[in-house]
Amino acid sequence: MDTIVTAILLGILEGLTEFLPVSSTGHLILAQAWFGYDPALWRQYNIIIQLGAILAVVVTYFKTFWTMGTGLLRGERKAILFVRNILLAFLPAAVIGLLILDVIDAMLESPAVVAIALIVGGIAILVLEKTIPTREEQGVEALSWKTAIGIGFVQCLAMIPGTSRSGATIMGALAMGVGRKTAAEFSFFLAVPTMLGASVVKIVQEPELLAGTATIGWTHIALGFVASFLVALVVVRAFVAYVSKRGFAPFAWYRILIGSVTLIWLFAF
Repeated sequence: MDTIVTAILLGILEGLTEFLPVSSTGHLILAQAWFGYDPALWRQYNIIIQLGAILAVVVTYFKTFWTMGTGLLRGERKAILFVRNILLAFLPAAVIGLLILDVIDAMLESPAVVAIALIVGGIAILVLEKTIPTREEQGVEALSWKTAIGIGFVQCLAMIPGTSRSGATIMGALAMGVGRKTAAEFSFFLAVPTMLGASVVKIVQEPELLAGTATIGWTHIALGFVASFLVALVVVRAFVAYVSKRGFAPFAWYRILIGSVTLIWLFAF
């Protein structure tokens, strides 16, 4: 496949899946297996296009970030609680991620791990959808510190490729009594420090990723970044509107389908 076409398609895939409970990392790993491109050549690219998806969250919720940022400087309680909850939820992934980074990297090479995690996660979502009642929306700042840090620990499950960072945080929040819209938005806000932190760690460990030695050119990276940003911009808005009314079951069935097809493909061929 032409590398420019690959760059655009992977950017679209990242934008589509990053904030849905279906695992963007898992989909990128499966794309490597399905289409046969060399993941080592695209490591720089895969890290940077995630930043395009992050930018989509910042743009979509710019007013919220601005209000909370300026409110924090003024010492407003609502802003302080908002920032506290995001930071508390971020801490478990920051600490545990650094401790088991080598284990995570090893799992990133296994499409089978992704497929199984997709299926297990899909079943978990269906169970939670059936057992958890609809909750009243509270707002991120209204969550207790215990709920915030609990969601942070649940997010660590997403270190298993195919689990889905957004899926883990949203389902964890729902299980702790958070409303659907608040759970989805908390997942988006938490993605900013989590994904930025993961990208910075990778770049610090491997400075050659930004030193011009990567084989994928900056034109390809720019195309993927823009594609990821634009698609995520649409997905973030649509996702909140959809799950607020209809829930997460369609995403669960999609996970089970993709995971099952992948396992059949891996073992049959």
